[in-house]
Amino acid sequence: MVSEAAGSQKAATVLDKPFEKPDLVLTDTQGKKYDLRAETAGKPTLIYFGYTHCPDVCPLTMNNLAVAKKQLPQDQQDELRIVFVTTDPERDTSAALGTWLKGIDSQVVGLTGDFDTIQAGARTLGISINPPRKDDNGKTVSDHGTQVIAFSPKTDGGYVLYGEDATVDDYTKDLPELIKGENP
Repeated sequence: MVSEAAGSQKAATVLDKPFEKPDLVLTDTQGKKYDLRAETAGKPTLIYFGYTHCPDVCPLTMNNLAVAKKQLPQDQQDELRIVFVTTDPERDTSAALGTWLKGIDSQVVGLTGDFDTIQAGARTLGISINPPRKDDNGKTVSDHGTQVIAFSPKTDGGYVLYGEDATVDDYTKDLPELIKGENP
């Protein structure tokens, strides 16, 4: 069940029943073990599954988040955790993720690891991802859901879901509330 005001044009969908943060232990851009639940506990957290070779939605989504974050006061920027989990771990090594994310926002946590583990974590959030495959032109693509899930610092529950149509303005408007643990 979701709650949305009638006629509302909000980019965010507020869930009646929150998602639990995935129990993922992956590798960060420094090559170190990163326990998602432990590292983000009590922190406002945005999680997105994508890949660095994505031609459109992934870089746009991550740049929208980075631009919106930069409009926050410094203390709120420091509090917010943005986590990018690759859906193409074979190509998105720790180093490759680090290089790609550095061009977007060096504070974003980039995670890679075993595809099956990543897929299972995404599935707990209702996000579908398929193993990378070759398209008709021989290019490797990764089919994945494009939702950003926002987790409350109060409960660590994922109450807010954004689709690929969310804009910088949508995130800019909502982030201060999300950081306080409020729904937009």
